[in-house]
Amino acid sequence: MELNLQELEAAINFWRARRPAHGNEYALSAEVKVLARVYALMIYHQVSSIEMDQLDASARQLLLAWRAAHPP
Repeated sequence: MELNLQELEAAINFWRARRPAHGNEYALSAEVKVLARVYALMIYHQVSSIEMDQLDASARQLLLAWRAAHPP
């Protein structure tokens, strides 16, 4: 299953809404940090999509939860 940047951005926004930044430093939640890392690597490597099986288990789990909440 493939994931593109637009989907990743939507998943990040979904998790930001569910787990907003907190504290005086407005630290990102653990969920958003995991997905932000994937986003940063995709931008760095200049790819617009990635296979889900290339992601670590935590990122895949978050993305599958997002997809379950937003079926096509």
